[in-house]
Amino acid sequence: MNKPESHQKDSAVNLLSNRSFGLYVHWPFCRAKCPYCDFNSHVKTTFDEKSFGNALLKEMTHMASLLPEHRSLSSLFFGGGTPSLMPPWLVEQLIAHAQNLFGFAADIEITAEANPTSVEVKSMLEFRRAGVNRVSMGVQSLDDANLKFLGREHSVKDALAALDTVRKAFDAVSIDLIYALPNQSAKAWRTMLSEALSLGLRHMSLYQLTIEAGTIFHTRQRKGEIMALDDDRAADLYEITQEMTTAAGLPAYEISNHAAVGQECRHNLTYWQAADWIGVGPGAHGRFAVFEPERGCLSRTATITRRGPAGWLNAVNKIGHGIEKKEIDTPKDWAHEMVMMGLRLSDGIHFDAIKALCGSIESWIDFPAVNQCIEAGWLHHDHETSSLVTTQDGRLRLNHILSAILR
Repeated sequence: MNKPESHQKDSAVNLLSNRSFGLYVHWPFCRAKCPYCDFNSHVKTTFDEKSFGNALLKEMTHMASLLPEHRSLSSLFFGGGTPSLMPPWLVEQLIAHAQNLFGFAADIEITAEANPTSVEVKSMLEFRRAGVNRVSMGVQSLDDANLKFLGREHSVKDALAALDTVRKAFDAVSIDLIYALPNQSAKAWRTMLSEALSLGLRHMSLYQLTIEAGTIFHTRQRKGEIMALDDDRAADLYEITQEMTTAAGLPAYEISNHAAVGQECRHNLTYWQAADWIGVGPGAHGRFAVFEPERGCLSRTATITRRGPAGWLNAVNKIGHGIEKKEIDTPKDWAHEMVMMGLRLSDGIHFDAIKALCGSIESWIDFPAVNQCIEAGWLHHDHETSSLVTTQDGRLRLNHILSAILR
């Protein structure tokens, strides 16, 4: 390797070393399918846990082989589906295998999603011994009627009891709540959010109910039922959410995610900052940058595995992985992702960082449109830090802003 090539590679490796690197493990099985859920989840009561676990380990090994540069994991996330239904011995195996393949950052964040049922809470205590150090609990509502509407198996009493137990074992615990349900009033949401904030958690994910294609709610909506609040009333509840969480010391660091300073979800930030992660399991997505000697620069690989658990398992057993689609993102694709995801964050995007990874920005961003959004009060450009952030009004119009500023 000549000196210019060596310098280019060193520069690229330095860029990578400053980017977070995560591992996502997808457990696709649930006891029941929630009527609002469009995730890759499957109701299955019997399957060979050992065979499925061995396939996850095998695919993880293959994904690691796609990365020529050694990088330690800064986060590991068990998602689903319902990962709290995983056998704890498998969680322990997966964590140990990941550490052996990649190495762990000293302060690695290892998260597992869980439902607040007594069986799953017991599993979470065993997950703690296996190495999980953060729990994201799908409480979804603190109103029993709402829980019934959302198709949840637990009650409010169950959720609060489960939360109390888990918090004694884990320092980092987050809950999800869904709002903007049909006929939900501003007063009702204020009362529920006040109760949630009184729990003293340092991270909360607060999502507006959206009706996604392919869900039971979508089918019911097409038949004429009203399944969510209209946009104007939902926007009112969003503004209440920002006001109350900020006052409680949990400002939004992303459109739907709120945390005390330093308690942000590191793994999800990897997605929103368009950094690097690999995904294993049915329907898992991955995105990671590697150095291309021929081009003398970084390129970003995107992978998607087969969605169906049976098809994925067969593929892994035959060829060592379930990758269904693998492609190289163009610099423009990568830059667009950085903008689309980054403008969800309170820190916004930094033009210099995007330029360092993707080259010139003039070819893919419409600066006159950016200026119009700034004049409208939807975006703010900090010239000193070369950053662009959405205002609170802008976050309500993010899709419109993106369609306007991206060429």
